[in-house]
Amino acid sequence: MRSYTPFLALAADLLCVLVFVVVGKADHATGLGPAAVASTAWPFLVALALGWAVTLAWRSPGRIWPTGALVWAVTVAGAMVLRLLSGEGAPWSFVVVTSLFLAATMLGWRSVALLVSRRKRQAAA
Repeated sequence: MRSYTPFLALAADLLCVLVFVVVGKADHATGLGPAAVASTAWPFLVALALGWAVTLAWRSPGRIWPTGALVWAVTVAGAMVLRLLSGEGAPWSFVVVTSLFLAATMLGWRSVALLVSRRKRQAAA
């Protein structure tokens, strides 16, 4: 494994979260300025960092199971708890949309990376 892989994996997870936030803010027309994005993104970013820390994700950042699934679960659950604690709320519809979007993107990039990696190994063999 290359030494930069954990950094790229973390960047991919961060991008998933930021795309989720920006798409949501654009869809609801609640402002796309840096402060508006940051105020919505912070619970997800904190929870993502927690997910990476508790799973030691840097050891195998591209694995779908258990790394990707657990980072995703901690990110969603942690962000919802932080939103509730900060008074933002977390209605079920938001939890479902958040869970599905972040699962599709955070597990999706890992799936694509796995397929590309397998094809490269097969081509090299």
